[in-house]
Amino acid sequence: MKRIFTLLSIFTVLSSFSLFSNIDEIVAALKDGNATEIAKYFDNTIEITLPDKSNSYSKSQAEVILRDFFNNNPVKSFTVIHKGENSGSQFCIGNLVTKNATYRTTVFMKLKANRQILQEIRFETK
Repeated sequence: MKRIFTLLSIFTVLSSFSLFSNIDEIVAALKDGNATEIAKYFDNTIEITLPDKSNSYSKSQAEVILRDFFNNNPVKSFTVIHKGENSGSQFCIGNLVTKNATYRTTVFMKLKANRQILQEIRFETK
């Protein structure tokens, strides 16, 4: 019984680390301006907010929108200001510094079918 409890505890700890690794991978992709890597975590539809438009898009549309944004705003850096979790959902707030401007960036992820899925990403001019 003690062994089962120990194994269960180890599994719980390891699974919590893997949940945060998804948001860390998105942060790494933001630092590189890599829309393709970010798109791997998209839900079926994703809300994207940009300074000039905001809408819900399909996975493929959202990837194109994000790629265009990064092409028009080459990324210099991304710095995480705050990262957290609430009831299985994760969020990250940071500053995306591009060639043209600095954007307050917010990423929202939700647990869906035992996987963290990106549901919303916002780029707001500072």
